[in-house]
Amino acid sequence: MFLKGWARARALLLLPLRIAYSVWVFALALGVGLSALPVLAVLPGVTRRRAAARTLGRIFFTLAAMPVTLRFAERIPEGQCVVVCNHASYLDGIVLTAALPPRFSFVIKREMAAVPFAGWILKRLRSEFVERFDRKRGARDARRLMRTATLRGTSLVFFPEGTFTRTPGLLKFHTGAFATAARASCPLVPAVLRGTRRALPPNGALPRPGRIEMQILKPIAPLATTPQQAAPELRDRARAAMLAALGEPDLTCSADTARRPDRARARPVRASST
Repeated sequence: MFLKGWARARALLLLPLRIAYSVWVFALALGVGLSALPVLAVLPGVTRRRAAARTLGRIFFTLAAMPVTLRFAERIPEGQCVVVCNHASYLDGIVLTAALPPRFSFVIKREMAAVPFAGWILKRLRSEFVERFDRKRGARDARRLMRTATLRGTSLVFFPEGTFTRTPGLLKFHTGAFATAARASCPLVPAVLRGTRRALPPNGALPRPGRIEMQILKPIAPLATTPQQAAPELRDRARAAMLAALGEPDLTCSADTARRPDRARARPVRASST
């Protein structure tokens, strides 16, 4: 009882500091975002714009007392590749922008294109938007991604879970990233993020300072001889590597993995069937 009472009292004492820190983080995010508008508007070339976004992202995380560390960056191939990463927070995309080289294009849910301010920035960074709810439009977006990867040799970044939940762990993977890597005959690079869930929790809690780490795992080349066989093989091998590196549970969920994070509920943990 004493320990519980002390914990509540301590939380109340720290609340003003947490509120002040939250105000600072949101003001900082607004300031960095507004600074990005003229920079991204006038800079020619998508690589320059992505490099500028990377610098602004690093400035934000440094001033927010959320230093970002990239481990094993040497594992990222110099040529074309597809990066897949776990998804735990709204910060994840910004972290990857700050951490990865500017040659990567991010694959993002299409509804983000309609978000004021953020949608314009994502378009200027030439992000690839994909539909999650309309099957026909989603199929068209998937074919476009295949062409982008195979004909242009673009390196892409995916969050294969498609969303995140309050519960730590990996949700079911969509196959788009793995089919794209198989079709393009390029390495698949799994990566894991640590610290973003604590820094900005999915349940709407106040942000917290702390270290954020992105770890690049060993690239995976398919053993199968056809893209149809290679895609599920890449998915399963990447998932196993990411689960081992994260040390988080393998969450099995319904086919509806596209629910909003504040509504998504993970089912009890059991062995993955994928």
